Amino acid sequence: MPSVFTRVIDGEWPGRFVWKDDRCVAFLSIAPLRPGHTLVVPREEIDHWLDLPPDLLQHLTRVAHSIGRAIQEAFKPTKVGLMIAGLEVRHVHLHLVPIDAVHDLDFSHQERQPDPAAMDRAAGQIRDALRKLGFREVSE
Repeated sequence: MPSVFTRVIDGEWPGRFVWKDDRCVAFLSIAPLRPGHTLVVPREEIDHWLDLPPDLLQHLTRVAHSIGRAIQEAFKPTKVGLMIAGLEVRHVHLHLVPIDAVHDLDFSHQERQPDPAAMDRAAGQIRDALRKLGFREVSE
């Protein structure tokens, strides 16, 4: 059975994409910790990050770095946190979260019903920043 993320990637379920390439995608979390919380997800369904082929892990990290720079530009947080947890969905995903303090990475603070207009604005801000940084993989 396809994972939640595979269904989003395949267009079966909606997603606010900011990046698409042949190996991975990035879209906003539906339960963000902070505005701009983005997930980098390989197209291939792999449960544990330790099982990623090294070249795919390297690609995901490169993409996360690029999107992290865009999040920094768009939201001006103190830092952009990067976390791999993977307990809630059995499909590797890297969390990128604009943070000002360590508690900003506490998943008990997820926004369960974020404002759709605010989510659209956040995705637009990240896409604009990616374009400004010269990336062509920006999703429309």
